[in-house]
Amino acid sequence: MDSHLPPIRPISLAEIQQARQRIAGTILRTPLVRLDLGADSPDIRLKLENLQPTNSYKIRGGANAVAMLPDEQRKRGVWTVSAGNAGQAVAYAARKAGVPCSVVVIETAPQTKVDRMRALGAKLIPVPYEVAWRAVGEHAFEGAEGIFVHPFDDDNFIAGHGTMALEILEDAPDTAAVICAIGGGGLITGVGSGLKALRPEVKLWGVEPETAAPATLSFGAGAPQVFADFKQSFVDGAGGSSVFPRMWQRMRPVTDDAFAVPLEDVRKAMRLMAEKARVISEGAGALGLALALSGKVGAGPIVCVVSGGNVDLKKFGELIDA
Repeated sequence: MDSHLPPIRPISLAEIQQARQRIAGTILRTPLVRLDLGADSPDIRLKLENLQPTNSYKIRGGANAVAMLPDEQRKRGVWTVSAGNAGQAVAYAARKAGVPCSVVVIETAPQTKVDRMRALGAKLIPVPYEVAWRAVGEHAFEGAEGIFVHPFDDDNFIAGHGTMALEILEDAPDTAAVICAIGGGGLITGVGSGLKALRPEVKLWGVEPETAAPATLSFGAGAPQVFADFKQSFVDGAGGSSVFPRMWQRMRPVTDDAFAVPLEDVRKAMRLMAEKARVISEGAGALGLALALSGKVGAGPIVCVVSGGNVDLKKFGELIDA
């Protein structure tokens, strides 16, 4: 079925280190800050990817993937599929490279993400969630122009995300566990590839909202699963309706397990970060903290990747007020 796609292979530490050099002028080396919740709470550090130029970790992968395209291909322009964050990342990198960008965007994407993709010069093609998910699976979409930059099933995109692991281990050598949200699986595969190459004993946990938790099911079953009861929620940047078999092959060797957390816990984690650390996180960015506070993943030190902060402020206010 996927015969036209390159075979799955591990992402090497050397690729991640090279990606770090390549994207250094585009991305921010984000801070790792301690979240002090008192003596009875786990030792939690927040990796603040919401502070990236596009307010999401995806700029790491997008910048590396676009930079790695052969000139001849890049000149034709690029396109991707996104609920907003990958679209911004690829559009930002394309604008920097001076090439056109189109984004097949899920029509329920938050307005703030849509506005920002447009401001970066992207041509937007809105489609229903199912159509976007299919395009991601097929690596194709009728009518999109240029070279496809996959938002997660792409070696160079994943290597870009792996640069985060290098920073985490430099800033917190005592890290016992890292938590990453799982949507497509590119973030956890990248971070896991760097983490396990350098410190295989550090645990890597995945997390999803319980309304869209196919990876949690998949780790339980030992094979990629479809999540039959999938429901969209304010956590629009993580979770999904299924785990793609190719992404399962990528994430499984570097991930210890995955967990699902209730939406109410995610909302509380968003509020807690705003209150204690003055951090604005979108729903997906708060999944890690929700899991860390659940007591399921130990006392730490736990690094929670705050994957992004692209949330409508009005919506954010409603969520943390409720």
